[in-house]
Amino acid sequence: MCHIKNWVYSETRKVQDQKSFEIAFPYLKEKLLVPFILILSLLSLFQHSFAQSPDNKSVANNFGGAVTVTNNGISFIPTFSLGKPAVIFDMAVGHKLTFEPQFRFSLKGKPWSFLFWWRYKVLGTDKFFFNTGAHLGLAYKTIGVSANGETKDVQTVNRYLAAELSPNYGLTKNISIGVYYLYSRGIDPDATRNTHFLTLNANFSDVKLSGQYYMKLVPQVYYLRMNQYDGYYLTSSVTLAKRNSPFSISGMFNKIIQTDISASKNFVWNASIVYRFNKKL
Repeated sequence: MCHIKNWVYSETRKVQDQKSFEIAFPYLKEKLLVPFILILSLLSLFQHSFAQSPDNKSVANNFGGAVTVTNNGISFIPTFSLGKPAVIFDMAVGHKLTFEPQFRFSLKGKPWSFLFWWRYKVLGTDKFFFNTGAHLGLAYKTIGVSANGETKDVQTVNRYLAAELSPNYGLTKNISIGVYYLYSRGIDPDATRNTHFLTLNANFSDVKLSGQYYMKLVPQVYYLRMNQYDGYYLTSSVTLAKRNSPFSISGMFNKIIQTDISASKNFVWNASIVYRFNKKL
């Protein structure tokens, strides 16, 4: 009889431990996911920066990035827009294969979205360039949750896997045209399952102004499909810079042509101050 009681007690503890784990695991996963990815990404970045094969010592890696402060956090995908002042940290390391993480926060310090890009230069000639890439994306959102008659703000995160194709053709030294396609797959149940993003773009770089100042202009039209909803948009960005200065000023606008994506706003714009750096490793 004692053995039976001990066996029942043992099995009961197993069930309780299993239930406790099932309750705790989602919480631990949510809390530990971002630090784990940040640590893994930084380790990958440093490993890729300093690890050179004997056959590739003559190829220098580039390490660069930018810090952008903007009055309005905008995304071409409306549901990812912040709609508030934000700061964006971009980094890039590598040569033909690059690791390019991007961390975006509101000016209050709350995470907006994190993107962990790997990009590869498939082909590059005097006229034609073809790049591809893939990333894990984390999109943060603050929602109100009611409990015991009180409403509290809770931050949630949705995970996405995405891949891109980017062919470009140079018409002249400073003018190019291209196509950009991105497909994103939502991992979490409440994330947008399928997103297709296709653009036709032009790039007018190094447009000379007075003295040492120059301008860059990137107009584009794009098609966006999110699950069963889609739309057409017009957007353009302009950058004003001075040669040999790490600082620049940029602006962007986005305008609906036609859409049935409910999160889209008819017209949005922003202005940004950008600090860029670049080094050879």
